[in-house]
Amino acid sequence: MDPFQPAPEQLPAEIAIFPLSGALLLPGGRLPLNIFEPRYLAMTLDSLAHGRLFGMIQGDPSKPRGERGSVPYGVGCLGRVSSFSETEDGRLLVTLTGVLRFRVAEEIEMRRGYRRVRADYDAYLADLDPPVDPVPHAEILDALRPYFAAKGIEANWSAIEEMSGPTLVTTLAMVCPFAIPEKQALLEAPTLTERVSTLVTLLRMDAHDGGDLPPDARPS
Repeated sequence: MDPFQPAPEQLPAEIAIFPLSGALLLPGGRLPLNIFEPRYLAMTLDSLAHGRLFGMIQGDPSKPRGERGSVPYGVGCLGRVSSFSETEDGRLLVTLTGVLRFRVAEEIEMRRGYRRVRADYDAYLADLDPPVDPVPHAEILDALRPYFAAKGIEANWSAIEEMSGPTLVTTLAMVCPFAIPEKQALLEAPTLTERVSTLVTLLRMDAHDGGDLPPDARPS
């Protein structure tokens, strides 16, 4: 178990959110972030001073933008800043490690320009435990090879084949260039088994139709 992982009673009721469409964080995954906007620099510095936690969430492209920006999906993932470094030009290079998913209970007042929500973790406390569902490694690889070929992606297959099942699923879900709603479906899959099923379906569909890459991820 990660010694830095918070216990359920240590989870913050109110969290900052980083709305970044096209970026997916899953429990146990590691997401590199290049922080440069003043509001998100403030958010990151505040999180470093208070538990090192903030939430990643995607904006819902089916809904019109509001005064605060995009309307976020109802589910995001709480992340812990597991490493960071400063650059000479004033950026923060951060690695965010996924802790567990949360449901947005309500959006609350902004702080220093960044958005905040009241988070409900009750449905996702199992994310804090090591995954136990079996993962069909061979089935995933059989779907992955034609997908990478269709996208023109070169891969270190030896490294991929050596990954544990849960790590493979989390890594592919986060790094493959799926569309925003598809990434959200992977995030909201109730169990690892259902996430595997969704992942394999998406790999096969995109390999078959050569689906276009989604727009660049951008803060929203």
